[in-house]
Amino acid sequence: MTQAGEHEAQVQNQAQGKARLSLKRQLLLWLLVPQLVLFAVGGALAYRFALHYAEKAIDQSLTQTLRSLARQIKPIGSGLLVDFPKAARDIIEQDPKDPISYTVSSPPGSFLLGNVSLPEPAADGSPTPGAVQLYDADVKGKRMRLAVMELEYGESAPPQRMRVQVGQSLLVRERLTTELIADMILPLLMLALLLGGLVYAGVSRGLRPLTRLQAQLGDRFEPAVSRLSPIELTQAPQEVHALAHALNQLLAAVRRSLTQEKRFLNDAAHQLRTPLAGLVLQAELAMTEPDAQTQRARLAKVLTGAQRSAHLVHQLLSLARNESDVPMRDVDLAVLAKDVARELTPRAIRLGIDLGFEGQEHLRVEGSELLLREAIFNLLDNALHYAGAGAEVTLSVREQGREALLQVRDNGPGVSQADLPHLFERFWRASDQPEGCGLGLAIVSEISLRHGGRASAHAVDPKGLCVKIHLPLPTSDQAQPAAASPAQPPQHS
Repeated sequence: MTQAGEHEAQVQNQAQGKARLSLKRQLLLWLLVPQLVLFAVGGALAYRFALHYAEKAIDQSLTQTLRSLARQIKPIGSGLLVDFPKAARDIIEQDPKDPISYTVSSPPGSFLLGNVSLPEPAADGSPTPGAVQLYDADVKGKRMRLAVMELEYGESAPPQRMRVQVGQSLLVRERLTTELIADMILPLLMLALLLGGLVYAGVSRGLRPLTRLQAQLGDRFEPAVSRLSPIELTQAPQEVHALAHALNQLLAAVRRSLTQEKRFLNDAAHQLRTPLAGLVLQAELAMTEPDAQTQRARLAKVLTGAQRSAHLVHQLLSLARNESDVPMRDVDLAVLAKDVARELTPRAIRLGIDLGFEGQEHLRVEGSELLLREAIFNLLDNALHYAGAGAEVTLSVREQGREALLQVRDNGPGVSQADLPHLFERFWRASDQPEGCGLGLAIVSEISLRHGGRASAHAVDPKGLCVKIHLPLPTSDQAQPAAASPAQPPQHS
């Protein structure tokens, strides 16, 4: 396998892997994972806060115990009176699992009273008498929180000092922290479950319009025009409405394309069946005809039928091309009309018809040059075909109000008032003359509609026909040049 093939396979595998992760799962991941992270961060912060407040509670308890113990030792003259009954010791040592340790020394470091020898605080100068200092220390391999206070007593100068120390294991702080966290964790878990359930229900409810959209699209898999009706979502978020609107535009385009294709196939089958059958019949008769002159006459009919069929195919293809998407751009309608008239001048001379042009030298519109050329050609072709020898055909282009008016006028036999409404219908013909298929003016009407305009026709007095194309002028157009003197192609010979 080449590197390009391997890369394409890798991209396809990645796309399939991404496709496996549904939108619902992605939303749940993006909503629930941050919540889990936030709850984890909240739990860690809650633990830190619980630890801080537990330590603060222990510090307050140790400070209160320290001051109570200091009040039990009263200075008398240059000595101390220790009033520390057993009831007071029982209060201090009330927790048999983790009793409060205490030490009284005077001078500091000389044991006077206590239940354990506690370490001295870090040496940072002479402490302030009566101030409580808190610190951590190891006592017999156990981490403890300690409080110390020094007092002065006696009448001598300098006075004597007494140090009072109390301490409690940090296990108490951890136990308090654990109890606080245990009391908080259950509500947090219940809140997390509740929020998770609400998020899941909200995502499921929010994606319900997509499920309905999928169900409606499932009925439109078959490429039938009747199954491509617009999608209706009355109660859905704005984003789903936008998606449904885009899908409706796509369905409309597909429906229009299928309709055009079906109409083209029906028109082609309907119009080509009879000429082709006639061609086959004439060819078979020509092959069995012994007389050369008669055979030549039949072959001439085959040629005429083939030419008519070719013209019909050309017209059908032009109609199909007109119904497809064609880009619009700035076109000088007057210059385009004169170019088409010049192309048909030799034919007009050959038929003995006076073909001329009049109107403005320049008139710009927004449109497709290819389609407009086809429309002008069909108008002139129709006029040259039915006007007859000695007739006059005039092509004119001018500005009329906010429209560009292109018209082809002849003084031929024209059509009756009863036939005028049918003039732009497909395959309708007002004459039995050969070489016509009834699509020329239908194409003109279709092209006019594609350009936001219209086609019209009226009888000319005393005789003749005038067919017009009305096209809208550009909204931001510049001032059009004034009408020039009529310019005509060469007259018939």
